[in-house]
Amino acid sequence: MSNTALLDRPTTTSTTARPTLRLITDRPSTVPAAPSVPEHHLPAGTTPRGFALYVGFDEAKAAASGVSLGVIVDALRRTLADVAPGAETYATVALAPIGAGGRDVDVVRRALQEPSAVARAKNDPDPEEEVTASRVTVDISRKRVIIDGESAALTFKEFELLQYLVLREGRTIERGELVSSLWQGSSDKDAPGERTIDVHVRRLRAKLGRYEDIVRTVRGVGYRFDRHADVVIRYGHGTPSPDRF
Repeated sequence: MSNTALLDRPTTTSTTARPTLRLITDRPSTVPAAPSVPEHHLPAGTTPRGFALYVGFDEAKAAASGVSLGVIVDALRRTLADVAPGAETYATVALAPIGAGGRDVDVVRRALQEPSAVARAKNDPDPEEEVTASRVTVDISRKRVIIDGESAALTFKEFELLQYLVLREGRTIERGELVSSLWQGSSDKDAPGERTIDVHVRRLRAKLGRYEDIVRTVRGVGYRFDRHADVVIRYGHGTPSPDRF
């Protein structure tokens, strides 16, 4: 049976009302559903393990429709729990530069590094990369930092730390969150204590030189990155996305 999920708007004006998804059947249940991926289209040695649904819909459009991205994700998850209780889900938000061109769903696919979308983007000519003196360029797509025209010798963890703060611009990040996010999967022996984060930040700042203040200390809490006139962020076609839902 082929099912289509439709999102219903709340019928009440309450701000806490949630939209619901209703399932409609477009074929009789006696007609067997065709396989979602024909076997002859599968690469050798592979088998379907799930799917990704890319949704091109920003917060402004969601608000105009009377919902939010979080509400939509919650509705989809509840529907999936009804249809396939054993299915595991994971949702994340796609970040893209303000003003990124193209269809919304294509922007999302590139931001989340969907293979075919990234492949097409790589075939597009890149705009000439300007090198401007007296500034910092944080190149997320190439995982590098350029300071006054020279590549900074950041370690992998130092870049990850800076990237984590940059992608959460304007939000104070607690030391505990940095440990759990950047050393996820590490054993207790390998993961640093919260105070060790201060050491990593000091080393990062030393390599940023006269731009060290782009990583701000929030006393007693953690660290943050705010928009800075001397800093240029290059997102490219495959911007990492922070967990959101």
